[in-house]
Amino acid sequence: MIPRLPPIIALAVAALLFLGAPPASAPAAAQAVSADGIPFDAYLELLKARARAEGVREDTLVRMTAGLTPNARVIALDNNQPGSATTRGYPPMSGYIATHVDASRIGGGRAVYGQHRDLLARIERDYGVPGHVIVAIFGHETSYGRVKGDFDLARSLATLAWEGRRRELFAGEFVALMRVADKGYDRSQLVGSYAGAFGNPQFLPSVYLRLASDGDGDGRADIFSNRADTFASIANYFRDAGWRPGQPWGVRASVPAGFDASAYRTRIVSPVCPRVHERLSRWMTVAEWRGVGVVAQSGLADDVMVSFFQPDGPGTPAWLLTGNYRAILEYNCSSYYALSVGLLADEIVN
Repeated sequence: MIPRLPPIIALAVAALLFLGAPPASAPAAAQAVSADGIPFDAYLELLKARARAEGVREDTLVRMTAGLTPNARVIALDNNQPGSATTRGYPPMSGYIATHVDASRIGGGRAVYGQHRDLLARIERDYGVPGHVIVAIFGHETSYGRVKGDFDLARSLATLAWEGRRRELFAGEFVALMRVADKGYDRSQLVGSYAGAFGNPQFLPSVYLRLASDGDGDGRADIFSNRADTFASIANYFRDAGWRPGQPWGVRASVPAGFDASAYRTRIVSPVCPRVHERLSRWMTVAEWRGVGVVAQSGLADDVMVSFFQPDGPGTPAWLLTGNYRAILEYNCSSYYALSVGLLADEIVN
């Protein structure tokens, strides 16, 4: 009895039959096979067919996929990300803050903020997101535009989709990239991180299509070199994530001796990034926290809902976090990232 092939492999085989087998002299990378047995060239044809079905022009597909081969370095980087679902320990927050909210990044942020103060004020009026928060994201993501990555995005995303560990995510991002390219961007411009993020704010292609904004009214959302568009796009991301105007991301808190933070642990299991959210306390008003001895060190109205966070344990710095902290987590679901962005933003305007 001949076994029935899974649908995705059957389609791949059909594509190979249509294209003809690669010649014996073809590079080994072009003949590579993923973990589930799909040749790269065949899988690329499936991606291109999906892009065509979503309206991508044929000339765009030709120029964006010419000569594509899988990138072994991309797969290695993706498979060697730090941390795992079974690791419960957390490195000290203080060390991360020391290296990510340092004098160089603070000074760079103050310079960018001062140079674009009027532009950032206008964007804050339009979107409700403070300029110093926007600049802090810009600094964290690309060191104020200096480090944006040089991976060919088409090759990286095709590789990650073909490799299969997170196939649907990266297949969707590959098609989204083709739609970005359809707007007239050259393949040489569409470079970025190994995982597909690009431009000053390091947007994935799907995020670019949904949230990239024209900040200067020229009809184009250029997040590669245009700072007005970069700032407006970051602001639009935060507005979409639920940023609440007029409210800080969080404030330092004083904690009484012997305070038992475990008594206030959240009982809610987040469906997204649970290891991040499990470290935050349950939500209580500023007044309720004050009633148990945890006092905000700067102004927050008594009725604001906040979460207690003391990442390095008793006797170390603690914060009361507002809903805007969760908006930062939408950008990158890491408490190390979100807290350092908030602290950098505060330093930029202090």
